[in-house]
Amino acid sequence: MRVYLDNAATTPMAPEVIEVMTEVMKNNFGNPSSQHSFGRESKAIIEHARRSIAQLIHSEPKEIIFTSGGTEADNMAITGSVNDLGVTRIISSPIEHHAVGHSIDAQKKIKYDQVKLSSTGQIDLKHLEELLKTGEKTLVSLMHANNEIGTLLDLKAVSELCKKYGALFHSDTVQTMGHYPINLKEIQIDFITCAAHKFHGPKGIGFLYMNKNLKITPVIHGGSQERGLRGGTENLIGIAGMAKALEIANHEISEHQHYVQGLKSYMMEQLKKRVPGVDFYGETDPSKSLYTVLNVKFPDFENKSMMLFLLDLDGVACSGGSACTSGASTGSHVLRGINGDNNKPNVRFSFSRYTKKEEIDYALEKIEKVLAGQLVK
Repeated sequence: MRVYLDNAATTPMAPEVIEVMTEVMKNNFGNPSSQHSFGRESKAIIEHARRSIAQLIHSEPKEIIFTSGGTEADNMAITGSVNDLGVTRIISSPIEHHAVGHSIDAQKKIKYDQVKLSSTGQIDLKHLEELLKTGEKTLVSLMHANNEIGTLLDLKAVSELCKKYGALFHSDTVQTMGHYPINLKEIQIDFITCAAHKFHGPKGIGFLYMNKNLKITPVIHGGSQERGLRGGTENLIGIAGMAKALEIANHEISEHQHYVQGLKSYMMEQLKKRVPGVDFYGETDPSKSLYTVLNVKFPDFENKSMMLFLLDLDGVACSGGSACTSGASTGSHVLRGINGDNNKPNVRFSFSRYTKKEEIDYALEKIEKVLAGQLVK
């Protein structure tokens, strides 16, 4: 048996998405920039996808810019804010995805402040407000849900603070798009980002939502595609697949949440019963934690550096954020950001609507096998 519990990294494509993409590959090869009927048919698919996505997140079609994924979208938002929107300071956190953190690091002349965090990864709203009171032209960049520990951000609370002090607000929503309803009519956010492969769509495609009142120059120069904001022939097949995947994800979204949260809660309960001294990173309250992610802090054991490898040998695919489990010399920047223990083995298990309870049971059995007789007293 092989069990896939690494859905935060990428999800398997939905069969309906594969079907849509296959039809486009078969029938729509025209360049969307061409004026003839073949090109116009391809262009129509792109604009239909743009309208569909905009409707699902309650934005306008012209606010959707197709990109190669979440990383490019994050870079566009941050670089554009600095180069074109007068931003002189960025406020973020030490546990952001590297697509955000490294992009901020690349802005050499920008002042950079980090908001304080709790031990579960929650931002200190009072500290954020204190930082915003200086009156500097600021971009606040905080992710909706942390990809390693799952802690959720209160988008509305941060949005209201940014509006109060005239700051721009960018949120990396890569882990939450398609998993939570996003209504941009109710919450004022200037930029959000998406990667289709996180909700059973294809890799290599995503989008940046940018408020229609903002104007930035392109990061990728070329033709006039995407209203001149991103040069290059559009990924027609990926765009069609992403639109279909987001449509499916938003259909019966509450049922998906309930089902997947049930799997996560079950695995937590079983681990507490079977593994003495087990603990969890991030929030354990379901209302404050991404239901698809469970970061487990295991007690110390002799073969900890081999844990992911041994689980993989037994057919369980998962991921680790610390040095002893991932082989990275520096460990997890997220765990460092919340003062976590990078010396203890931690494993991220992540779920999707395709995950089955019997797969969780199989994974639990293999975890017990790996730990058998090895726990350090």
